Amino acid sequence: MSAPSGGVDPAAVQSTEDARTGRDETAEERRDRNWADLLQELRVTQTGVQLIAGFLLTLPFTDKFGQISTFDRRLYLGLVLLAGLVIGLTLAPIAIHRRLFGRQVKERLVVSAHRIMHGVLAGIVMLISGITLLIFDIVTERTLALTVATVMLLALTGLVVILPAYVARHRPE
Repeated sequence: MSAPSGGVDPAAVQSTEDARTGRDETAEERRDRNWADLLQELRVTQTGVQLIAGFLLTLPFTDKFGQISTFDRRLYLGLVLLAGLVIGLTLAPIAIHRRLFGRQVKERLVVSAHRIMHGVLAGIVMLISGITLLIFDIVTERTLALTVATVMLLALTGLVVILPAYVARHRPE
């Protein structure tokens, strides 16, 4: 099969892609698989963030909430806003899909959802670190709370940024 004049042979590109991924699929099948993978990731993260947000929303109804410091009250409100934003980010790919449905632009949808997932992961890292700060500040003292929250932030950043980058660079033999 020869390439069009001045172009790249699509069969050769697909063959290279198949060899790289170990899959025998068309570009459309790959986009469908990538979209399905992203949807599954969104389901997992959305459920987790909704549980965290639900936990946060119950706090003002506890007896001890009225006794927390101004710092903790402001931190709490910031965390509620962050949780809402992260939930919104997890909904964005679905909203984009609804808007673009039937337009044959799945590649654009997959790329957009992929980028949004980076924001979701960053938001989750900040949310968990912030909740750690809030809880440790209420239960212990501020210096320890800041230390533990910083360690949590660094550990989670390592897990969601550094570890995936390392795995991507070091393929198994």
